[in-house]
Amino acid sequence: MEVRQPVPPFTAETAAQKVRLAEDGWNSRDPARVALAYAPDTYWRNRAEFIRGRAEAQEFLERKWNRELEYRLIKELWTFAGNRIAVRFAYEWHDDSGQWYRSYGNENWQFDENGLMTHRHASINDLRITDAERKYHWPLGRRPDDHPGLSDLGF
Repeated sequence: MEVRQPVPPFTAETAAQKVRLAEDGWNSRDPARVALAYAPDTYWRNRAEFIRGRAEAQEFLERKWNRELEYRLIKELWTFAGNRIAVRFAYEWHDDSGQWYRSYGNENWQFDENGLMTHRHASINDLRITDAERKYHWPLGRRPDDHPGLSDLGF
């Protein structure tokens, strides 16, 4: 049986840890690796797209990171209870024409007893930004521990 620590029921500490692990995974931009954090029968709503199962989640992530270039993400714990976590996030990326965006959103997550995400509901809005307006300049990959979070950046 697959287990992804931490597992529910969450505490403030383990919920924050789960959020940072998710952020780190998504910042890897490795669809196969990220998909392993989701239950085989995971269910997502991402914007207006509905995704069922780990294989569809991986395909979605492949499409996403082929379109959203130089993707950098920050997530922040909003609240938690039992096996559920709510987060807010913002990420920066550019398209193939070089236009930069900051995408803001909220996610609601539900986990099984093994710590795999069974449900992910994401609402996201995109804002066109200039290169000068970018706030995320760390090298691609994991956000450095000393980089400001969303609240620190005023997001």
